[in-house]
Amino acid sequence: MKITATTKFAKSRLAIAATLALGAVTAVPAFAQADEPAQWASGRILVSPKAGLPEAVFKKLIKEHGAHASRKLNGLDIYVVELNPGREKALAQALKRNPHVKFAELDGVIEMAQTPVDTYYANEWHQAKIQAPAAWDMSTGAGVTIAILDTGVDAAHPDLAARIVPGWNTYDNNSNTTDVFGHGTMVAGAAAAIGNNSVGVAGTAWNAKIMPMRISDTSGNIAYYSMVANALTWAADHGARVANISYTVQHVAAIQTAAQYMRNKGGYVVTSAGNTGALSSATTTNTMMTVGATDANDVRAGWSTYGALVDISAPGVGIYSTLKGGGYGAVNGTSFSSPITAGVVALMLSANPNLKPDQIDAILLSTAVDLGTAGRDNYYGAGRVNAYRAVLAAKGSVASDTQAPSVAITSPGSTVKGIVNVGVNATDNMGVSRVELYAGGTLVGTDTTAPYSFSWNTASRTDGATTLTAKAYDSTGNVGSGSVNVTVANATTTAPTTDVTPPTVAITNPINGSTVSGNVSIAVSASDNVGLSSVSLYVDGALKASGTGALSYTWNSRKATKGSHTVQAVARDKAGNSTTKSVQVWR
Repeated sequence: MKITATTKFAKSRLAIAATLALGAVTAVPAFAQADEPAQWASGRILVSPKAGLPEAVFKKLIKEHGAHASRKLNGLDIYVVELNPGREKALAQALKRNPHVKFAELDGVIEMAQTPVDTYYANEWHQAKIQAPAAWDMSTGAGVTIAILDTGVDAAHPDLAARIVPGWNTYDNNSNTTDVFGHGTMVAGAAAAIGNNSVGVAGTAWNAKIMPMRISDTSGNIAYYSMVANALTWAADHGARVANISYTVQHVAAIQTAAQYMRNKGGYVVTSAGNTGALSSATTTNTMMTVGATDANDVRAGWSTYGALVDISAPGVGIYSTLKGGGYGAVNGTSFSSPITAGVVALMLSANPNLKPDQIDAILLSTAVDLGTAGRDNYYGAGRVNAYRAVLAAKGSVASDTQAPSVAITSPGSTVKGIVNVGVNATDNMGVSRVELYAGGTLVGTDTTAPYSFSWNTASRTDGATTLTAKAYDSTGNVGSGSVNVTVANATTTAPTTDVTPPTVAITNPINGSTVSGNVSIAVSASDNVGLSSVSLYVDGALKASGTGALSYTWNSRKATKGSHTVQAVARDKAGNSTTKSVQVWR
């Protein structure tokens, strides 16, 4: 199919010093991978309890840490936990050590930054490179909606307007999805600008619908992890089959969980590798397809982040796309490699709506054009995406997977009491979509992301033999199961059903009310009737040391302001009970 297009050049101004020169725009990239975000929300973190843990027990645990579980993210078992500003890192670290918490993380900020200017004007060279015209003879994306999680979309743009469907603004929690920065409009055009209309450009899936999801603040500069997770579940609940996130978010547990939620509804998530030009320490995730950038010569762009996180590559240099305000220009970044790949996924789903996410994974990777070192490598992943091969394979693909997941319960031991952790190992040839745990036939909870783990309140069963059964499901509906027999012994042991005795903790030095100077030796002792889980030491609310027993720490008080200072020790046991002791000293 031949696409006719006329290219327009118009000036567009981005909110953060982006440059437009003769139709070439400095694109805004995905932020770089990091173990911890450079910025995060003040006074809140994201926490997910293990499946099966009673809500009242979880909220009590959070309250004991001086925090409050205020609300859940949409459709997910992830709580927004509110606390006093300044304690976010310390509390997240403390909760990570709790055996009944699946994950705790800062509600990090996704920041936009500039990429180098590139004045490459080639008119949609990337479509021919990925063999999109041949793919368009089989599919143009009709019937598929792509959610664009970004700064909003210019719904009045002549190459986008007819394809826009209602979206949502998860930053302000309203329906205003107007593009506040310009980045989202560029991304939307790369994925699905209208084709064959004698106007502007053609997106990869030019007959697909566009669902704008604004995740950023009004400057377009800041978006939080929680906004991205909420946007994914909202889009999945409102009919989007593909979601594009042109930011590097693969390392975020909350977003991985939300991406799995979308996959469980038959949807698919594509995201950017980033534009740092450096090796990333992040690993890949089976919940999202991560895309690096290549140029017209099938060579990795020098600024494209590389490493184990890269699943596949796609063109990302000099990509002609739509600009906020009605114009067009060449843009650069993995921010555009990602929506081009999302467009290919939309073509595949339009050609075969019955495709499962695991099948899309397999087809995208197996049909990619191998680049660099033979086989998968850290620069190109499986290779550069090929739309024609992918759509052709999608048309001939059927849901023929009949292999059930393999399942094994790895813990607890044979005799249990109180609230115990249950670990499950589940694997599948295509991928596990969820694991359910049953105790004596009663559902304990459901976990959708590995490692699969549960907190089971054994008091829900009478003392004696009980069978624990784990069931794992794949996207095709195959079910595998594994069982173990345990003995519930709450009433027949000398210990109480649940350990309610808090640990003891004391600050043996310095003495309350004393005056200190120079290097101050702080000593903490702690003990528990069953066993300590953690002991933490804070000075003026800042975590200084942690361990599982007695602590000693040398505090340089010379760096502290003159006046009163608080030294605080918190001891927690394995049942979640805690004790806090504080002393006031003067400098």
